[in-house]
Amino acid sequence: MKQTKQMSETLLVGSLLAMVGGFLDVYTYLTRGGVFANAQTGNIVLLGITLSEGNIKKALTYLIPILAFIIGIIVAEVIKNKYKTKESVHWRQIIVLIEGITLFIVAFIPDTQNMVANAIIAFVCSLQVESFRKVEGSPYATTMCTGNLRSGTELFYYYRKNKDQKALFKSLQYFCIILFFIIGACIGTILAKLFLLKAVLFSIILLGIVILLMHKKES
Repeated sequence: MKQTKQMSETLLVGSLLAMVGGFLDVYTYLTRGGVFANAQTGNIVLLGITLSEGNIKKALTYLIPILAFIIGIIVAEVIKNKYKTKESVHWRQIIVLIEGITLFIVAFIPDTQNMVANAIIAFVCSLQVESFRKVEGSPYATTMCTGNLRSGTELFYYYRKNKDQKALFKSLQYFCIILFFIIGACIGTILAKLFLLKAVLFSIILLGIVILLMHKKES
């Protein structure tokens, strides 16, 4: 029996989402007060630093995105459990639609409310990282690169040691995801300088393409 493969787990969709991830990381860092909204490790470290300095107000700048990220994970799981068996719409399409709507709102939040904007983007990123966890059958992340870099390097070493072509192919998939994350970051840097807070609207275009791709039937 032929195994089915969901469009949401293809390298194409994974690459587009990685672009969104790289874009949003740059966007929040350059235009929203130097906060990383994607991976929360940096914010957790900065939270610890500000708490040790007794700067409670500044600590909230990092704590709120962390809490928003946690809420996003929970919301993604609730949507998954509620719509996973529905045939009319894929639950991941709902997730991406929510991402697009919330990012549209972010574009019109003034820089005096960066804490709110960063919390919303952290929420969006957690929805994405929780919902899109595999590419071509392998675990990966679209909003951070550390795990992808480890897996890609590990598989490349395995290929060099055992001449396993499958390991090489999977390794290249991980490095492709990383490459598109970097491309997203480069585009984000250019657009953030040109359009400032409104630059985030570009990511909605990418998410729209993802939704259209996921309309395709499983192959």
